[in-house]
Amino acid sequence: MIKQAIIPLAGLGTRLLPLTSVFAKELLPINGKPGLEYILDECVEAGIEEIIFIISKKKKMIKNYFYNDSFYKKIIKKKKDPRIINEYKKILKYKKIIKFVYQNKPLGTGDAVLRTEKLIKDKYFLMLLPDDLIIKKNCSKDMIKICKKQKTSVMASMKVSKSNVSRWGIFSINRKIDKNNFLIKDVIEKPSIISAPSNNAVIGRYILPKSIFKKLKKQKPGKGGEIHITDSIRELIKDGKKFIGHKFLGKYLDCGSLNGYIKSGIEISKL
Repeated sequence: MIKQAIIPLAGLGTRLLPLTSVFAKELLPINGKPGLEYILDECVEAGIEEIIFIISKKKKMIKNYFYNDSFYKKIIKKKKDPRIINEYKKILKYKKIIKFVYQNKPLGTGDAVLRTEKLIKDKYFLMLLPDDLIIKKNCSKDMIKICKKQKTSVMASMKVSKSNVSRWGIFSINRKIDKNNFLIKDVIEKPSIISAPSNNAVIGRYILPKSIFKKLKKQKPGKGGEIHITDSIRELIKDGKKFIGHKFLGKYLDCGSLNGYIKSGIEISKL
């Protein structure tokens, strides 16, 4: 049912400076493995057959990571190291299912999603944000099952500190479906503590309808002058489109800050 995923990768990664002044944050190693590969593995395990990377010219090293064949062939010919051979085979496997589109100006996640419109084939598609790792349980796989059963869009959710709501998109709940799923009444991008309808936050996993592209084309810039995917989701909800909030069962890791990046490596090393 859902065979395509998109991953926005054009962000500057300012929370990880100075590391990201010279290096793409998504390729930084977490317990010896690039953070992006954890996201790719989640997609593959969830049955995704095509993954669309949204990069910028400044992040072209991400594409080079998957297209460095001559380098690997020379090293393998010279050393015949089994570990290097296996790593190259893994990269070749990923390369078969990856496509690239470009977002050269940082105009927000909504603008990034809009860049993929011509490539999206089916009624629904998966979006994953690379700063958000969810370990121990495949969140994307569980969300795809919910989408298949309920025939509607799904977003990952967890409770956050009330003092921290202005960092997230925040849900208000219409009604519970079961213990881990609820129908969303509204969602607000980065509300103030006073205006936040709850402390249920959108975490970086979305199953979105193809119809969101129509909203994104008309969407005016929101907070920070960016096009926010949350604002277009809100418009779809107002039109009567259903969105389910899914309280995922895995463990959330924030890889987008230096402190979170360090903690993520420690947590993954325990698995």
